[in-house]
Amino acid sequence: MKIGFTTLGCKLNYAESSALGKALTARGHERAKQGEEADICIINTCSVTDAADHKDRQMIHRIRRQNPNAILIVTGCYAQLKPDEIAHIEGVDYVLGQEEKFHLAEFVERLEKSVERRKGGETCVSAIREINDFHGAYSKDDRTRCFIKVQDGCNYFCSYCTIPLARGKSRNPSIAEVVAQAEEAIRGGAKELILSGVNIGDFGRSTGERFINLLRALDNLDTESEYRIRISSCEPNLLSDEIIDLVAGSRHFAPHFHIPLQSGSNTVLQIMGRRYTRELFAERVAHIKAVMPDAFIGVDCMVGVRGETAECWQEYVAFIEQLPVSQLHVFTYSERANTRMLTMDLEVVPQKERERRSKELHELSARKTDTFYREHEGYRGTVLWEAKRIKNPGGTDLMEGFTENYIKVSCPYDRAKINTFERITVPRRD
Repeated sequence: MKIGFTTLGCKLNYAESSALGKALTARGHERAKQGEEADICIINTCSVTDAADHKDRQMIHRIRRQNPNAILIVTGCYAQLKPDEIAHIEGVDYVLGQEEKFHLAEFVERLEKSVERRKGGETCVSAIREINDFHGAYSKDDRTRCFIKVQDGCNYFCSYCTIPLARGKSRNPSIAEVVAQAEEAIRGGAKELILSGVNIGDFGRSTGERFINLLRALDNLDTESEYRIRISSCEPNLLSDEIIDLVAGSRHFAPHFHIPLQSGSNTVLQIMGRRYTRELFAERVAHIKAVMPDAFIGVDCMVGVRGETAECWQEYVAFIEQLPVSQLHVFTYSERANTRMLTMDLEVVPQKERERRSKELHELSARKTDTFYREHEGYRGTVLWEAKRIKNPGGTDLMEGFTENYIKVSCPYDRAKINTFERITVPRRD
């Protein structure tokens, strides 16, 4: 059967979709090519915000229009949180929860043998509290990068967040298992590994191991191939000086950090149930810059949460302005069912003001990124060239890549350079 995959949301979802696709092709199924009608369409969804839910619904309708005769299966975070809502969407045949999606190959095999394949909104979703198993995954779709799932779930239960309800408790594989996957990925041609998870700094909860020891093991893989590693989002209370110093002295870890801030107001951080203060966050950033002055630091920021008064907002913006960070990833708060924040008697930020605050942070982010790039004009770095050929009307086609500290550069397209490292000098910005 021809299988079509559509993935929305985080890199963890993409890694999982890749693993699911691999399991299906191993059983003789074929991945549908772009534009080709599939026999089974699988949509792996995100549900981090109401906007994400809306995109999920739009995608469901689009995939059904493009594949009118296919069996349509919806899975992922949206499916775990709101299975009945999805089941009532016209055209959806099956809704599979987070645990069930890892048995997708067996599910499809049963469908092949079934006389009546299309059910029309049948749900198969385990209660999230019953999910204990860790299912490993890594993406192999990109010729240069590989996203390795090293952790899943979260035990933090921040007041605004549904991720623990969608992903379950924090759990992880062993260090040995991650190392084996990393070495397999490198043997398969990957030159850059990205460690992915929901709360990766919490690694070790299932196995009694430590995140720092995982990093040490990955810095010393049994391979002669050149490779580098990026750490995806790590909570500031878990991003210890020990981890920062390891990256600074590493042969393979990139000087690139992604740290969730969410708010620059201690009042709001407390309302959110975050496990750090803005002072601790500033200390982490200062230490990174002290030992890695050229490091790229991306920061997650949420705007418009309940209790974010005008005074808190001004404090938030002023805090970010003085931080030597490189980019902001801005999310607008949306009310989510079954979260503690909805039970709190707090000032509600009007939607238009949320949008204005989001715009203000996006503009601040653009200035931060521009400053970082300009500070690094003439910087000598190592770029990993990517496969995509970029059309350049009126000129030579281009290819792009990123330096170790996440500066995007381009050069004339050269097929021989794909998935290779090259020392370059960062050019001046136009």
